[in-house]
Amino acid sequence: MDQLARRLGVPDAVVIGLGSMLGAGVFVVFAPATAAAGGGGLLVALVLAGFVAFCNATSSARLAARYPESGGTYVYGRERLSPFAGFIAGWGFVIGKTASCAAGALTIGAYLWPGHARPVAVLAVIAVTAVNVRGIGKTAAATRALVTVTLAVLATVAVAGLLAGGFAASRLGGLGGTGDRGVLTAAGLLFFAFAGYARIATLGEEVRDPRRTIPRAIPLALGLVLLIYLTLAAISLGVLGSERLAASTAPLADVVTAAGLPGLAWVVRAGAAVAVTGVLLSLLAGVGRTLLAMARRRDMPAALAAVHPTYRVPARAEIAIAAVVILVVSLGDVRGAIGFSSSTVLVYYAIANASALTLGRDPDRKIPVQLIAALGLVGCVVLAVSLPVTSVLAGFGVLALGALWYAVRHTVDARR
Repeated sequence: MDQLARRLGVPDAVVIGLGSMLGAGVFVVFAPATAAAGGGGLLVALVLAGFVAFCNATSSARLAARYPESGGTYVYGRERLSPFAGFIAGWGFVIGKTASCAAGALTIGAYLWPGHARPVAVLAVIAVTAVNVRGIGKTAAATRALVTVTLAVLATVAVAGLLAGGFAASRLGGLGGTGDRGVLTAAGLLFFAFAGYARIATLGEEVRDPRRTIPRAIPLALGLVLLIYLTLAAISLGVLGSERLAASTAPLADVVTAAGLPGLAWVVRAGAAVAVTGVLLSLLAGVGRTLLAMARRRDMPAALAAVHPTYRVPARAEIAIAAVVILVVSLGDVRGAIGFSSSTVLVYYAIANASALTLGRDPDRKIPVQLIAALGLVGCVVLAVSLPVTSVLAGFGVLALGALWYAVRHTVDARR
């Protein structure tokens, strides 16, 4: 029996979504996004990225309810568009999110022990993989604990920034001369912070009553995260100002320091490590399940389709992803990982929206789901091409290599 066990309800699915999203956006992305868009542009870009994510979430929820199995848009693209569209979605997700895993692991190392970031990062990947291969129930429980700690740290930053002094509402305005292009670039970068909500959909085969659970969990997790991001972005701008925020390597630690509470900086740094660990935990689980789905259809080696007989998880796929992440961590610093990941993942969601358009109208929903899918498709394309040029070239170059592999493999199979 190669089916995964259905153990997740709405609360567990929301927690996994929160664990996937909270971290990168708060601790990493605000600085480069502010550099691209300026102070007032950051908040506009955040709302724009959140809207595109909402469109994607709506489409993903409809598709996941129709196809409640592991793989997310890889499955939806195959079923609604073509096997090639599904492959490109799955390939982009696996490659982009593997880079994100490596960047996350290195971030953990940099926060916990800057002088020995790589060994710490490797240990973090090993520890997280050990939790995941013990079963999705263990993943949900561990993620719940990490999310609780992260929310406590973020609440501490918010209170310190607002009440300890230094906050000025006048610092929130102004595009800084970046214009519309800067806002779109920032929105593309900030999308990196929202992409985790679809982890709920990629875990669709392990969700109880997926037609009810997934459509509720995805918008709820996304709405909570958007509210948190807007609050902390405004506080960070109000305390630091756009120029200092854009140059910061640890924005939230700088917020509490600027607020006159430098003793809390170490708490924030520890909280950052905890938050990124939560992201890494659920991200590795999601990538492993996409790889499982691709292996089931022979788009990846069939050996990766095995499900552990006891824990009912794709242990081989998760271990394979972990091995690649460790290799990247050991050999490189994954520069530009945010832009690279955003470019490939935006293509992934563009395919999700295109797939949702083929479902037709939904009489049970009051919102215009077809219009939302169309807006999501356009939004994904616009944000993808608005990213920094190096990110666009790298992301689309890797997608092209995947397309070449697909074509060669199918040509060889056809001649057999």
